[in-house]
Parts: sequence; structure tokens; C-alpha cells
Amino acid sequence: MNARSALLTGATVLGLLLVFIGERLLGAGAGRVVADILGVLLVAGAAVLRWSRSALASTAPRARVERTFALLSTVAVLALLAWFIQSDVMAAAGGPELSRSAPRLATALQILTALLASAAVVPLVLGELAYAAMARAPEVEVGRVQDAVGSGLAMVAVLTTALSLGWVADVRDVSVDWSFFRPGRVSDSTRGVVRGLTEPITVSLFYPPGSDVGVLADDYARSLSRESPLVKVERLDAAVDLPRARALGVTGNGAIVVSRGERKEVYSTGVALDQARGELRELDAEVQRRILAVSRARRVVYLTAGHGERAAANADASDARGTIRAFQELLRAQNDEVRNLGAAEGLAVDVPRDAAAVLVVGPTTPFLREEVESLGRWVRGGGRLLVALDPESGTQFDALLQPLGVRFVPTPLVNDQIYLARSHQPSDRGQLVTTAFKPHPSVGTLVRPGSRLGLFLLGAGSLELLPQKPPGVNVTFTVLTLPETFRDLDGDFAFDARTEKRRPGRWRRR
Repeated sequence: MNARSALLTGATVLGLLLVFIGERLLGAGAGRVVADILGVLLVAGAAVLRWSRSALASTAPRARVERTFALLSTVAVLALLAWFIQSDVMAAAGGPELSRSAPRLATALQILTALLASAAVVPLVLGELAYAAMARAPEVEVGRVQDAVGSGLAMVAVLTTALSLGWVADVRDVSVDWSFFRPGRVSDSTRGVVRGLTEPITVSLFYPPGSDVGVLADDYARSLSRESPLVKVERLDAAVDLPRARALGVTGNGAIVVSRGERKEVYSTGVALDQARGELRELDAEVQRRILAVSRARRVVYLTAGHGERAAANADASDARGTIRAFQELLRAQNDEVRNLGAAEGLAVDVPRDAAAVLVVGPTTPFLREEVESLGRWVRGGGRLLVALDPESGTQFDALLQPLGVRFVPTPLVNDQIYLARSHQPSDRGQLVTTAFKPHPSVGTLVRPGSRLGLFLLGAGSLELLPQKPPGVNVTFTVLTLPETFRDLDGDFAFDARTEKRRPGRWRRR
């Protein structure tokens, strides 16, 4: 009984193999027809005999085993049916050619064929092996056979899931680098810095031959050099190239030096891979910082202080406003030096001559008259001043803004059509979204061609020009709200056509 069962399993497997040879290897001619016919007869015949054996089994356990095998043989028949529906055999018989009329359906049927064939053959073979081991047993262990069949189905399910994920990742063009410390990719911001170079720089890598860290650093540096012909990369050994190492201030291997003329910046990683993981993980940011340091003159940016401005850390727990720590770190990453500027630092006298820009970020109390005069002289003399005010400060800062020809309106701006839905309450309409900008270096990333970036304004007032423009002052509005925005005069976050007006209200910066 068991021997005949093995023959039927062999016939099912052989039949599927013959159809595969006919369809995929031969593809046409008499050989294909013969292979297909023999394959279909073997698979269909085995399935019929399986069901007959299950009905004629001498004992209930054998009948259960035979029904299990009959079901798997039927799955093999369904696999062949799925294949021939999408093949040219259907078209030759007068049916539709799915590969042209419904290519997605044809692809789905091909995948279904492979899945059904696997779900039939693997469990059937494993179950047959378990069944054959009971050839001389007085009683068939149904549970043992079913466990073997279940293991086969589990194997097919795992393989199908893995292949499906791989196919989806390939179609969606998804790739993930799971390595913990591999630095191989240059970020978009670093690419922009390198492409903007106007003078050549040299990236010197000091690592001994065979160093794994050196290989990773070299791959990264070569990627940099492909972004601009002004980047030169050299691989050195501090023990061999001693004069060059001394000239760059390097005392041993395990260092990356970015240099331009007499200016040089060193980043130490070490030579042991296990010890260099943290340094390699930060490689892109650190190299970018050093490229900026040697390629750009250090600028001093002053942040006004002493008027309740936002800072890197809040002065006390009662101040729930966000900090500007990340903003300051971004400035330093651009090779800018950030300093505070208040009355104690001389703002009441004049703005320091080394100032590249002065930033007023979120003050809550008015400036002294002398400080306002200093900032006015600074702007009229060509200085750059950025003013960012909080509507909730309760102060309009007229003394500071009027000499600049600008007025601050703290009335909150609201957009009841396009906004950021955070709590799904009417107050969400004050969470503005805008993609309207005027060309200016401060918003260069937002307005570059192909950019889809937007700006979220989580509660904003507006600035507007005064009728008379002060002499020597050039005001540039760079961030605009969308046309549906209006000033919410009554604070109900709803538009009232009688008292409110939609217009491109501006949350602007100078």
C-alpha cells in the first residue's frame, strides 16, 4: 500500500517536471506538446487514483492519510490549470491572450502556479517520507504524517513570504543599509557643500595598509571626489609619509585631514574597526564641518539677549516655548560662530564690526532706545538683521520695527482650508502650512527647482510694510502665507466675511 503511494507521489512530481520542461525549456514544437500531455496525464491520473485509494482504504487512519495526499495532488492539478489559463495554449484554443489583454492577471497567475506547485510538492514529498517509514507498522500514525505535511506547508509559506518581500523591494526600488557604522554614503547637504566649492581642497587619509577603517574612509572620500573636481583625495601612511604627516599636524595613523593651503582640520577615527564605530557613524557630519571650516571664512552671528529671547535652553520651567538649540548647532555646522549680543555686550553702543548678521529671535520685552538706534545704524549701513517675533509675546515692538519701515501685527493668522490637522479641533486652523516663498538665501533650499518642501507655522502673526520706506533700508519678505489665510480678529478660527478679509498675509523676515 505504501509502495504504491510513493509511485503516485513520484508521478505527480514527474508530471509537474514534464510540464515545466515543455513550457519553459522546449517552448514550442512537438516536444513541448508531448511533454505537456504526458505531464498533465500523470498529475491528473495520480490525483484521481489518490481519491480512489482514500475511498477504498482498509482502515480509517489510512483513509485520512490518503485524503490528505489526494488534496495535495488536487492542488498540483490546480497549479497546472492556473498556468495553462495564462499561457498561449488558451489563445490557441480560441480564448483571450492574457499576456496582452491583462498582463497583470497573467503575472498573478504565473505566481499562483509556482505557489500552488510548491504547496503541493513539498508537503507531499515530506508526508510520503513519513508514510513510507510506517511500511511495516501495524497501525498508521496519522499525526506523524500530518506533522510532516504541516512542516512542508510552513516551509513553503516562509519561502513565499521571503520572495514576496524581495520582489516588492525590487519593484519599489527600496534599499536599506543595516550596517551600524558604515559611512559609505555622502549626504545631500554634504554634496551641496562640495559642489559649491570655488577653490580646491585636499582630503588626506592616514591609515596603514590593510586597515578596514582606512577602506571605509577611502570609499567615502572617493565618493566626495566624484562630486567635484576640486576635491583631491590622497591615501597616506603616517609611518612612511612622515614629512606630509608633520606638515598636516598628524602624529599617527587613524586620522582624516581636510586642508586648503595653510588651513587644515583634523578628524581622528582610530585604526581599529571596533573602536572606530562611533567616529565612522558621524563621519559625514564631521567631514562636512571641516570642509566648511577650510573653504569658508568664519563668520560671527550675533543673537540678541536680555529681552526674553529664545535661547539654547529656557531660563526657567515656566517658559514652555521651544528652544533654538538645533538652530544654533546648524549655524555652527556652517562654520559660523554664535555669540550673544545685549546691552552687557555693547549693543547699547553699537553692533560689533565683525558681525555677519544679527538675529532677534522671540523677544518678550522691548529693547532700550540705545539698542534700537544701534540696530538701525547697523541696517542702514548695510548690515543684515533677522527679526522673528512670537504673536503671544503681547508686544508689537514698534520702536524696533518702525525705523525699518515694518509693522508687526500680532493678530493670529488662520487658514480654514489648508492647515496642519493635529488635534482635529478648530484651533488646528492656526497651524499654517505654506509653500509660498520669495527668492532669498535664507530660503534657498525651499525655493530651489524641483523642491517640494513646505513650511509649518504653528501659530503666526504677520508683518507688513509701512507706507513710507526709510532711506537706506532694504526690506525683503521671504515667507508668505497662502491666499486663503486671514487675520482671525474674533479668535473663533472661522472666517467672517463681514469683518475679516482673505489675503496673502505675510509672516516675513528681514
